[in-house]
Amino acid sequence: MTVSQHDTTFTTLRRYAWLSVAAAVLTIGLKTGAYLLTGSIGLFSDALESVVNLAAALMALTMLTVAARPPDEEHLYGHTKAEYFSSGVEGALIIMAAASIGYAALGRLLHPAPLEQVSWGLIVATAASLVNLFASRLLRKAGENYGSITLVADAKHLMTDVWTSVGVVLGVAAASLTGWLWLDSVIALLVAIHILWIGVQLLRESALGLMDTALPAEERAQIVEILERYRRHQVTYHSLRTRRAGLRRFMSVHVLTPGIWTVQEGHNWLERIEAEIRTALPNITILTHLEPVEDPRSMDDKGLDRVMSTPVEAKEKLYDLRI
Repeated sequence: MTVSQHDTTFTTLRRYAWLSVAAAVLTIGLKTGAYLLTGSIGLFSDALESVVNLAAALMALTMLTVAARPPDEEHLYGHTKAEYFSSGVEGALIIMAAASIGYAALGRLLHPAPLEQVSWGLIVATAASLVNLFASRLLRKAGENYGSITLVADAKHLMTDVWTSVGVVLGVAAASLTGWLWLDSVIALLVAIHILWIGVQLLRESALGLMDTALPAEERAQIVEILERYRRHQVTYHSLRTRRAGLRRFMSVHVLTPGIWTVQEGHNWLERIEAEIRTALPNITILTHLEPVEDPRSMDDKGLDRVMSTPVEAKEKLYDLRI
């Protein structure tokens, strides 16, 4: 990715983040209005979650701004990992919201209160849900297209809010029609449990990214398929490593070629391999290490391989190495 492409991508991502901020502000107003109209604890919990949405959207915008910074002397691999902090904070905020909703719901369960102007309140709450649904779809699509965990996390959060609102609307309607006021509180408790699970999942995804988890299995399979095709040209490999940091993919691999080849000839093959991998997986930084296949020292770093255990085994499987 060139500097120009990098800047354009992050400019686009920040625009989507601003969309999330706008959606959160609008839904806070609508849901707060619905709560004030009805006095429903379920609608109050829904409004509280939208406040969390706003905080999460602002965090996402901040982290995307940090991630957009180009590499510097202290961050030679760029700043894209900042996105994982956003996802982690968003997960933590969701868990806090779940705890607050649960506390409020238990209080109302013990001390029921009548609902008022239910019809108008439900209409306003439904309008807020439609706003979140629209924003969530746009953010999810953009996040998947650009490989942004921040936008995907934000989209999941908004979609959680949509389902929360659906459950709350149904609960308030049922409580109003039946007179069973405890339904309002029970629905709020179920909402709290649901979004608690979503928050835990987001924290897990953030932790995996910060721990340099390997690329997804399907992407690793693409890399291996490309490398395997070059065996017929006397080019083999070992010590394949991959990781991801936000928009960027990273991989390193040791490539073995016949020792009688010139440095230029080996380099040409490396360029062909790297170009093919970059075509299959854009936004990937590749580090290749060229080694002569006949030199035993080429296998001294066998610790990087997850299948080789002794130099003898490595020599016997020299042309049948796997990651």
